[in-house]
Amino acid sequence: MSDPNGLIQPGRPAPGFTLAATPDGALTGPEQFRGRPVVLAFYPADWSPVCGDQMSLYQSAAPVFAQYRAVVLGISVDSIWSHRAFAQSRGVEFPLLADFEPKGEVARRYGAYSSRGEADRALVVLDPAGTVAWSYLSPPDVNPGADGIFDALDQLASDRKVMAG
Repeated sequence: MSDPNGLIQPGRPAPGFTLAATPDGALTGPEQFRGRPVVLAFYPADWSPVCGDQMSLYQSAAPVFAQYRAVVLGISVDSIWSHRAFAQSRGVEFPLLADFEPKGEVARRYGAYSSRGEADRALVVLDPAGTVAWSYLSPPDVNPGADGIFDALDQLASDRKVMAG
């Protein structure tokens, strides 16, 4: 399911999950988003400076993600209450999912769980059928930015045009 370094690799079916998105609601992925690309942004902790900058960057890039019809989901082991306060403080409007209990279960399925007891800083792009199209493991203290995500989404869009043409 994953490479020797752990992170799930392209070509693999994305493991399913149901995680809290709000205090009274959950999201089920990736099947809930079939037909659209999905960006899973695993990150260590809501209140760390690098994580805050990373999630704010993805929020500011929302119009670009919308051009690809891509769904962006942030995932960490923090509680839904921490996510709510963090999202409000940083202006994040896309879902931040709580991989809280059992702690890190979804991050583990994707090979994105660290020995530090938190999610690794990892990006996984799923194609509209729910297959991993691209994955990237970043050093914990480095914001991976969005260029790799956009390259993967460009490739998916190009593949669809070839298949449709």
